[in-house]
Amino acid sequence: MTQPTQILLIEDDPAVACALQDGLQREGYHVQWSNTGAEGISYALDHRPQLVILDVRLPDGSGFDFCRKIREQGLRQPILILTVQRDEIDKVLGLEMGADDYLVKPYSPRELLARVRALLRRAYGDLSNVESDLLYAGDLVIDWPRGQVRRGNKQLNLTPTEFRLLVYVARNAGRALTRSQILEAVWGYDANLEDDHTVNVHIRRLREKIEVDASRPELILTVPGIGYRFAG
Repeated sequence: MTQPTQILLIEDDPAVACALQDGLQREGYHVQWSNTGAEGISYALDHRPQLVILDVRLPDGSGFDFCRKIREQGLRQPILILTVQRDEIDKVLGLEMGADDYLVKPYSPRELLARVRALLRRAYGDLSNVESDLLYAGDLVIDWPRGQVRRGNKQLNLTPTEFRLLVYVARNAGRALTRSQILEAVWGYDANLEDDHTVNVHIRRLREKIEVDASRPELILTVPGIGYRFAG
């Protein structure tokens, strides 16, 4: 029998947590609730859930800080941040700390479920039909089956979203890709104006990991007025 997908919910409001837990469990997910960031990180390290839903406002610290700590512990599962903040800087900060997506309160249960499904599908399902196991760009090697990226003899530490993003642009090398195309292929939902920041932040973080000099990228190039192009 297939085991249900494990989701860790880190949320201090019992009413919100119960509603989320009930809704997700009705869809077949197993949801573990932690009401503090420290408890959530401890559970994540011990049980390795497939997805983390993380509220920004927690009693023992900022969800942004706990997101960063999760990544520092080497955990690479997708993280969906829940925030009441509507300022652009808060959304960008969450992505900078290692989150894969964010959702602003209030949100509809249907939208939350769509984001969860998209993150899980992109992290653990097929991104596309890959004809080749390996993709090359100079000394950069993308090993699709193992989910690994190497530059020379060094293995690069990419998050699942960064890996999917790199695979998508690399498989479309030479094509100018719009942010909407990237968002739909990598995140699995339609774009709006705010989501441009999601793509921009992840491209910047990816460049910092794969480029020799992130300030002068040679692999992922900006196409003014359109989006990005992989030049490898």
